[in-house]
Amino acid sequence: MGLVLTGALAFVAVGAGAVYLDLKSKITVSDVSDLVVGGPTQEPPKDPSDPFAGRALNILVMGTDYRDAENAAIAGEEEGMRSDTTFIVHVSGDRTRMEVVSIPRDSLVDLPACNLPDGSMSSPRRSTMFNEAFQIGSGGVDDMTYAAACTITAVQDLTGVTITNHVVVKMTGVIGVVDAINGVTMCFPEPVKESRRYGTLDLPAGEHTLTGHEAISFLRARHGTGMGLEMGSDLTRIQRQQAFIDSAIRELLSQNIITNSPQLYGVIEAVLSSISADPTIADPTALAGLAFSLRNIKPSEVVFTQLPVVESPRDKNRVEWTSEADAIWQRLIDDAPAPGQEPADPRDDAAAPPAGSTDQGGGTDAGTTDPGAGTADPGTGTTDPGTGTDAGTGTTAPGTTETPETEELLPGVCP
Repeated sequence: MGLVLTGALAFVAVGAGAVYLDLKSKITVSDVSDLVVGGPTQEPPKDPSDPFAGRALNILVMGTDYRDAENAAIAGEEEGMRSDTTFIVHVSGDRTRMEVVSIPRDSLVDLPACNLPDGSMSSPRRSTMFNEAFQIGSGGVDDMTYAAACTITAVQDLTGVTITNHVVVKMTGVIGVVDAINGVTMCFPEPVKESRRYGTLDLPAGEHTLTGHEAISFLRARHGTGMGLEMGSDLTRIQRQQAFIDSAIRELLSQNIITNSPQLYGVIEAVLSSISADPTIADPTALAGLAFSLRNIKPSEVVFTQLPVVESPRDKNRVEWTSEADAIWQRLIDDAPAPGQEPADPRDDAAAPPAGSTDQGGGTDAGTTDPGAGTADPGTGTTDPGTGTDAGTGTTAPGTTETPETEELLPGVCP
């Protein structure tokens, strides 16, 4: 969403005031600043014209199955509103990386008290499904702002992570965005077929470009065959959703839609019409500034993380977070990179060794090399046995294998 809205910056820059106002009018503003219970308070923006500058962000994204007329046409009538898809998008302060942490809806957690639309407070609940926070907050009157505030309260209480911004996305938003970019291409390792009892999704193995309606069906499916549908699990659904998001990001980055005004406007309109967001995110100019700062991020630096969970001893259909989740939350708090995102160690650079460590005539002083360091001597091309590679000849020591570094893709993402 942020990457797509880079285009809003172009509209504003050329003075398209009417377009800007039209886009702004399509966003539903959801101000939870006085409703979130507990947790640290965010400092006001240092520069109102660029409210995101210099700050790491933790954006809570909640996908709701709220059945207004348009969404009921997709999934049928159902009372109440839930958030079956929830994830934290962590954007690093230096804008070089992102981590997306999915929170399983079937997690059993202790929910804190929340503000309710009628002015009262909900009671804390023990060992309750995580996604009930959204429904509890809605207060039985489908108030999306209170629903979002209750979920934010729960996330901050459970994780210690400060949520800086939030977005609630309706089902129709997926359809509009996917159709506006002419589909999202995925490569399925096997046929994906939804159980007829639940839907009509039927996708072939191999490369296939999803339409908007196919995309929302794929994201919602939980029962059938292929890519984990046999398990009927929310955990395997999270894996499929992450593969779709990854594929959608790649699709957007591969298209130069910034220069295609009609297509660009269609994508932006589809996004904004389907979200409810905090006042900062709901400002197209501010959101465009964030998107512009992310324009050079590499798809390989967008990491998807699932919480480590175990089957709940209370209910085999529910899960509980393990203690290993604490390291993930602390990483987000510290704005630290996920495993695999760590910056290169400066000591790995091919810098000249200290004076006296290398015989420039071709010899090497064996006593100057740390056997555990595995660093190469640029003067001779020889390498410490710990690396197994001769930097001068390109040969590999016996017992070692050289493989080119390749990006590990989620199942369903095309290479």
